[in-house]
Amino acid sequence: MKLRVLKYFLEIAREGSITKAAEHLHITQPTLSRQIAQLEDELGEKLYVREKYGIRLTDEGLLLKKRAQEFCELEDKVRSEFSGDDNITGTVYIGAGETEGIKYVAKILKQIRKKYPGITFRMISADAEDVTDKLDRGLIDFGLFVGKVNLNKYNCKILPYHDTWGIITRRDDELAAREFITPEDLLGRELLFSHQAKTHGEFSEWLGYPVNLLNIIGTHNLMYNASVMVREGLGILLTIEGIANVTGNSDLQFIPLKPELTAGLVLNSWTCCSLELGG
Repeated sequence: MKLRVLKYFLEIAREGSITKAAEHLHITQPTLSRQIAQLEDELGEKLYVREKYGIRLTDEGLLLKKRAQEFCELEDKVRSEFSGDDNITGTVYIGAGETEGIKYVAKILKQIRKKYPGITFRMISADAEDVTDKLDRGLIDFGLFVGKVNLNKYNCKILPYHDTWGIITRRDDELAAREFITPEDLLGRELLFSHQAKTHGEFSEWLGYPVNLLNIIGTHNLMYNASVMVREGLGILLTIEGIANVTGNSDLQFIPLKPELTAGLVLNSWTCCSLELGG
């Protein structure tokens, strides 16, 4: 399997058309079709089907698209690391969940860019499970995690910041008048949870009763769409402070949990966490 052919396949997937992909790749359509047919023979799977207005990827094609994107990202990363330039250049790949603590990483990157202008960075927003997966497979250099993580698996740096857990609800909800939210307040309410919070032991300990007693109507991995659902009256959202806009004319409000529940911030890497974190 050649990386060049995988890039051809990705171009077809992006364009939804073999003709348009061939034009962008500056090769003939028969040549492109032949290359993809050989790839299908090699994999033993049909990767796409022709439809009236273009092509549609099969389930196997969708899986290959994901893997091909990862291969291409890894190629870019390796080329950057072995650029052969005497100057310090390249791209730092960072995976992170949603947290205001990203400001610490931003400060670090600003310092690095000032010292080494040839360095760029790529931020990948994802939940802890996806960040771990990408870190383990070498697709990112650093992973920023909220809450408890395995400090023995990676080289870690604990950042001087913690997030505060609470709920986001509409300002016209009865809970909006509360100064804090207790475990009992969540019983009987329609809740939106991050996938990470639902499976996180710290939150289970805070509840003091089984998570399955809660009425969890939906889960999410990133916050924005979930906050829109709350704004439209679809439940209340368990989240950390500072991610969604609840100031000014916003019709949403953040209320912290009581007893207070916080989560630390940890930067993980397989190599030494050398992003000049102050020691």
